[in-house]
Amino acid sequence: MEYLLSIAVSIVLVTVVTLAWRVLNWVWLRPKRLERCLRQQGFTGRPYRLLYGDLKENSVMIKEAKSRPMSLSDDFTPRLIPFLHKVVKDYGKNSFVWIGPTPRVNIMNPDQIKEIFTRISDFQKARSNPLVRLLAGGLANYEGEKWAKHRRIINPAFHQEKLKLMLPAFYESCNEMINIWKNLVSVEGFCEVDVWPYLVNLTGDVISRTAFGSNYEQGKKIFQLQTELADLIIQVARSVYIPGWRFLPTKRNRRMKEIDMEIRASLLGIIEKRDKAMKAGEAAKDDLLGILMESNFREIEEHGHNKTTGISINDVIEECKLFYFAGQETTSVLLVWTLVLLSIHQDWQARARQEVFQVFGDDRPNNDGLNHLKIVSMIFYEVLRLYPPVVVLARGVYKETKLGNLWLPAGLEMSLPIILVHQDKEFWGDDAMEFKPERFSEGISKAMKHQVSFIPFAWGPRICIGQNFALMEAKMALALLLQNFSFELSPSYVHAPVEIITVKPEYGAPLILKKL
Repeated sequence: MEYLLSIAVSIVLVTVVTLAWRVLNWVWLRPKRLERCLRQQGFTGRPYRLLYGDLKENSVMIKEAKSRPMSLSDDFTPRLIPFLHKVVKDYGKNSFVWIGPTPRVNIMNPDQIKEIFTRISDFQKARSNPLVRLLAGGLANYEGEKWAKHRRIINPAFHQEKLKLMLPAFYESCNEMINIWKNLVSVEGFCEVDVWPYLVNLTGDVISRTAFGSNYEQGKKIFQLQTELADLIIQVARSVYIPGWRFLPTKRNRRMKEIDMEIRASLLGIIEKRDKAMKAGEAAKDDLLGILMESNFREIEEHGHNKTTGISINDVIEECKLFYFAGQETTSVLLVWTLVLLSIHQDWQARARQEVFQVFGDDRPNNDGLNHLKIVSMIFYEVLRLYPPVVVLARGVYKETKLGNLWLPAGLEMSLPIILVHQDKEFWGDDAMEFKPERFSEGISKAMKHQVSFIPFAWGPRICIGQNFALMEAKMALALLLQNFSFELSPSYVHAPVEIITVKPEYGAPLILKKL
C-alpha cells in the first residue's frame, strides 16, 4: 500500500513539476530567448513584460487615440494602429512588438514580404485564439494540402466568366439602393444621407444573391449575428490567449458559441436544401454555392469517393461563412472610403462621372464597359492603397527558417503592416500620404518602385480569391451612383477611421446627395 502511495505521489509531483516548467517556459524563458535572438540580429523593441507583453499599452493607446478628434488632412494611421505606429517611429522598420508572450517582427522590406507571401509552407497563418476562427474559417485559414484542395475546388466560382453571370445580381442590388436614395432626394433635389449603413446592406444583399440566390432579407439574420460576433472577436484578439480559457463558460465565450451555432444552423439549412435538389437531378445554380457544390461533386467523381477527396458539409459551411463575412466587409469599406475621398476631391469625382457617361451614357452598366473604366480603376487602387481593408497581416514561424540574411527561430510571428508599406515614402515618393489616383495611370506595376509594395489583397499563391468579385461589384455600384448623383461631405461628417476587423468609419459617412 505504501509502495502504491509512493508511486502516486511521485506521479503527482512529476506532473506538477512538468506543468510548472511548461508554464515558466511559456511566460518567461522562451520569450526571453526569442528576444535575445532578435536583438542579436539588429531588431529593436520594448523589453518583454511578463505574460501581457505590449497588449495592455496597445489597448490604452487605442482608447486614447479614439478619444482625440482629427481632421481630414491628418495621418489617420496613429488612430488605427497607434502602438505599432509608435514602435516603428521610435525603433525603426526593423522592430518587434509583443503579442502577449509572442514576439511579432515587423517586416516592411518588399523583398522579404514577397518571400513570405511566396513561401506559404514556411510562413503560415499566425495561430490565434480558436474562438477568433468562429467568425470565418474556410480557405483563408487552411494550410498545406487542405488549402490546396479547397482553393482548387473554389477557384471556378470566381472565374471571370462566372463573375459575368453575377452582374445582373450586382445590378439589382445596386439599383434598389439607388432608387431608395432617389426617393430621399426627390422633394428638394438633395438631402443628407449616411451612406455607410446603406453600403453595408448593399454588399450584404449582393453576397446573399450571388452566394445563395436569396435576397438580403433572408440573409439579414446571419449578417446581424456576424456583426455581433466580430465585435466580440476584437475583444478576444486584444487580450492574452491562455490555452484552455475558451472552454470556460464565461458570458462572452457562451455568447460567441451561441452565435456560431445559430449561423451554422442557418447555413446548414440552405446547403442541405441545395444538396437535396442537386441529387434529385436539378442543375446547379450559377451562384457561388451552386458552383462550389458542382465543383466539389466533380472533384469527388474524378478522384473517387474517399475521405481525402472533395470537401465535407462542415467545410462547405465554413466556406459560406467566409463568403458572407469577407464578401460583405471588403466591398463595403472600399465603397465608403471611395465616396468619402471623391467627396473631398471633387475634380476626381467629375472625371470619374465623365468616364462613366462616355462608356455607358444613361444605359445600364455592362461587363465590357466596366472592364474599360480606367479612371474608376485608378481611383479604386488609390483608395485601396490609402485605406486597405485589412491594415496588418500576421504569419507564424513554426520551424527554424531563414528569411534573406535573417535566422528565424520557431515561435516568432511576422507582422506585415500593409498600411505602413502603402504609405511609405521610400516606395511611393514624398506624396505617399496624398490622394493621387494618377499614380496608377499606367497600371499597378508602374505606380510603385517595388513589385510587392501594393498588397491590399495580399500577394502570391494566397492572394485573395475574391478580389475580382469585390472590384466588379464596386465598379457597378459607383457607376450607377455617378450616373444619378453628385455628392459631397456633410458638415456633420466626422473623420474617424477605426479598425474593427476591417477599416470602417466609426461615426458613419453622412454625405449630401444631389440628384443629377
